[in-house]
Amino acid sequence: MYSVKKLSIVLMLFLGLACNIANNQKETKNDSSSQFSQISRAAYQQVVKGKNVDLYLLANKNKMTVFISNFGGRIISVNVPNKSGTFTDVVLGYDSLNHYLNRKENFFGALIGRYGNRIAKGKFKLDDKNYQLSINNAPNALHGGPTGFYNQVWDAKQINKQTLELTYLSKDGEEGYPGNLAVTVVYTLTDENSIEISYTATTDKKTILNLTNHSYFNLSGAGSGSINDHLLTINADKFTPVDSTLIPTGILEEVAGTAFDFRKPKVIGDSVNSKSEQIKNGKGYDHNFVLNRKTTNDLELAATVYSNTTGIKLEVLTQEPGIQFYGGNFLDSTILGKKDLHYNFRTAFCLETQHFPDAPNHHSFASTELVPGKTYTTKTIYKFSVQ
Repeated sequence: MYSVKKLSIVLMLFLGLACNIANNQKETKNDSSSQFSQISRAAYQQVVKGKNVDLYLLANKNKMTVFISNFGGRIISVNVPNKSGTFTDVVLGYDSLNHYLNRKENFFGALIGRYGNRIAKGKFKLDDKNYQLSINNAPNALHGGPTGFYNQVWDAKQINKQTLELTYLSKDGEEGYPGNLAVTVVYTLTDENSIEISYTATTDKKTILNLTNHSYFNLSGAGSGSINDHLLTINADKFTPVDSTLIPTGILEEVAGTAFDFRKPKVIGDSVNSKSEQIKNGKGYDHNFVLNRKTTNDLELAATVYSNTTGIKLEVLTQEPGIQFYGGNFLDSTILGKKDLHYNFRTAFCLETQHFPDAPNHHSFASTELVPGKTYTTKTIYKFSVQ
């Protein structure tokens, strides 16, 4: 028979255990990542092209979380607080790696290279030598080709709980591009709820390079419906009009008086169905904007987007001269995303910071050439807040 002293000790141990369980349950309930438990790390762990693919979590002191896969350097999920204090996943993606492997060219959340956007007929010239790239967006090359960076397994190193480093060696001749290109991309989630993406690269042979990220955003929540009610501002007086295959004509056109004037906050849907020839060519918005830059290399505000539904605001800062605004015109009801939600027509937008499309074939555009001995560097920040 237990003594009174022994019974007291047992009772104290039991009460302590109960308190620990209650506290753990409370912590789990308040942990933003637990609200997105449908994202399973195991669903991203397999061997692709002989290399291990995994899922990495970045988390800050505000409980904001970002999930990234080293397959294509893809941002899988971005969970930010909305105006009511609950967390909203604001990027499109899939619940498992297999979905990305089976639908390789939707670019959800991916690192894009060697060349973001289009190159006309996949052709360019360097030092009087002609190069032919793979055609994957007939008649043009798009986002680095069918085995571009978005379809490669990157080497990953988690620096700390808020920083992930990815590296990849693109070999000479890959997709038709010259030079062995060593690329490093660092994702950092700051305590100011910003995702900083820093890109660096070197080559052993003259080449062209234009790196970007292709996240699809919906600030009302991924899969929640149209983004045409979002309020958009783009700091650009000009854009680059395109032909019917979305290749720039080479002209820089004023946005004033057109459907492309986002210099002041404007609802995306206001002009998306205008009879503009450019809207027709892009099936909506799918155009590069020429940013109003005050400096050559400093980070400057390029665009701001706001959802009145959630109160979430996104600011995009970049060192790049251009930004591609794409309004989700090629999304359709066949795309089943996270939590089995349909990603329908115009239910997401992209803001891809970049040098201009087809720049190697337009000498008036800023050069995208990289030579041995020089280091390519650029940074873009996606900053979230509540308004």
